Amino acid sequence: MKKIILTTLLGSLLLGQYACQREYINPSSLNQTQAVSSIESLLTLCNGLQYRYTTGGALSVLYNATAGAGLTTNELRVLNVGNIEEANLAAGGGNVGNGNAVVRNLWTQSNLVRANAELILANAEVASYEPGTKSGIVGYASIFRALSLGTLAQFFEQAPVTTGTNVPFVSKAQVLAEAIKTLEQAATQVSATPVSANFTSRIVPGIDIPNTIQALIARYALFAGDYDKALAAAGRVSLTSRSVFNFDDNTRNPLFEAAFQTLNVYQPTNANLGLTGALAPDPADKRLPFLTRTSSNTAVTPVVATAFYTANNAPIPVYVPGEILLIQAEASARKGDLTNAVTFLNWFRTSTAAATTINNLPTALPGAGLPAYSGPSTADAILLEIYRNRNIELAFQGFRLEDSRRFGRPGPSAAGAERNRNFFPYPRTERENNTSTPPDPTI
Repeated sequence: MKKIILTTLLGSLLLGQYACQREYINPSSLNQTQAVSSIESLLTLCNGLQYRYTTGGALSVLYNATAGAGLTTNELRVLNVGNIEEANLAAGGGNVGNGNAVVRNLWTQSNLVRANAELILANAEVASYEPGTKSGIVGYASIFRALSLGTLAQFFEQAPVTTGTNVPFVSKAQVLAEAIKTLEQAATQVSATPVSANFTSRIVPGIDIPNTIQALIARYALFAGDYDKALAAAGRVSLTSRSVFNFDDNTRNPLFEAAFQTLNVYQPTNANLGLTGALAPDPADKRLPFLTRTSSNTAVTPVVATAFYTANNAPIPVYVPGEILLIQAEASARKGDLTNAVTFLNWFRTSTAAATTINNLPTALPGAGLPAYSGPSTADAILLEIYRNRNIELAFQGFRLEDSRRFGRPGPSAAGAERNRNFFPYPRTERENNTSTPPDPTI
């Protein structure tokens, strides 16, 4: 990938009451040396990471990850075929080309966030005379570098992990390893020197840095098949903590803004989230009324998404507590520890705790409120139940394609296929500017 120039626009960056308390400079008016020469400029760039990753409606990583995963796995359905990019994702196979806007935006925005995070981390020593502020800068930038790398690994077979001219691609496994390495280095920094109040008062609020670092280590270690590391990190996450991306009427929830407030782009396939047969949700599952509601126009779509996408200012979780329990359950099951796998699964299934809220908007799903697991005590059966619950607990959060591959579900051209692609092609913009771009996956 060619060297990325900082172009993040921060005019409407600050949220809520923070908007009038600080004046943030626009990095597009600076050269690179100026942009990393002070704590103030590094904090501006940190805020810009979240701005680029989350906002901009259909341009954002959040929108495109949800669309990319949901439309390729029947979690979501296109309502208007005039939305040709989304419709091609739903059709799958060769219909998803190098020029697809969802694929391009997912790739480009993830790589821009990664590159900007790397610039911050490379210059964090600027803040060394304020150790707690430096820890915040390192922790925050590391979270967004890892999120970007992890997102790329979920949708592409290979990706760059550095910025420059004609940079090489590395395998999905190496991309995940790089994300975990970044997070582990940040965990060491934050543990040695806790994040200062000076940092937290000057950054967009919502992210609990220590818990988010561990939650993301657990997530990407699970994806990488390092189950011991996933269990250890998940065990360090406080299930009462919350980390969210905050929004307001200026910096809007991208899924609500671009898709779920209308009947024009895409919505859930049905009240069962597109799940059938053994994967179909229990009708008594208390999460279902939280995730969808009956559409006002059932001739267009039977249900519409609610979940974390009900208003411009609805916060979107970076992770939900249920994901942590399901990581522990899956990692235990894959290690052959079926007793603990069922224990974690039952903590999850029987939970009835109400969701924590911010500004009266939920930041976690309600408990499933189901009986304890009573199925066969075999790894296959327990893993199937874990997979079913991941599809519900993480609905509309962009994980279903990764999960479908990891659990060995029927893929393209297989009988009963549950996904229409395995990985996305590399965008034309990358191929035209980077001679190291590998061949596209066939499907």
